[in-house]
Amino acid sequence: MGDITQSFLTTILVVIAVVLVVIIMLRAVVIVPQSRSIVVERLGKFQAEWHGGLHVLIPFIDRVVARIDMREQVVSFPPQPVITSDNVTVSIDSVVYYQVNQPARATYEIANFTSD
Repeated sequence: MGDITQSFLTTILVVIAVVLVVIIMLRAVVIVPQSRSIVVERLGKFQAEWHGGLHVLIPFIDRVVARIDMREQVVSFPPQPVITSDNVTVSIDSVVYYQVNQPARATYEIANFTSD
């Protein structure tokens, strides 16, 4: 009876270990879509910017800090009333177009930058 339970426990532990190894390996592989970049830190310090493609993280040491969309973004603002020099009120619509060129700088040097 003791032999069977010990064998069963050993089998369960091996299965759990294999599942954990597979999960860790799957989380280590990162696929970055085209027109996006990710910023990677190693032990809390900037390590790299990864652009589109297949990349491998070192488990428990590397981590993805930010996923940055490299495409042109559009931010529209609500209409603003403006008084001209001849005292006429005009409503102005404004739109800002921006594109991130350096993902690491956008991540670390802008306080409230948000991206997808």
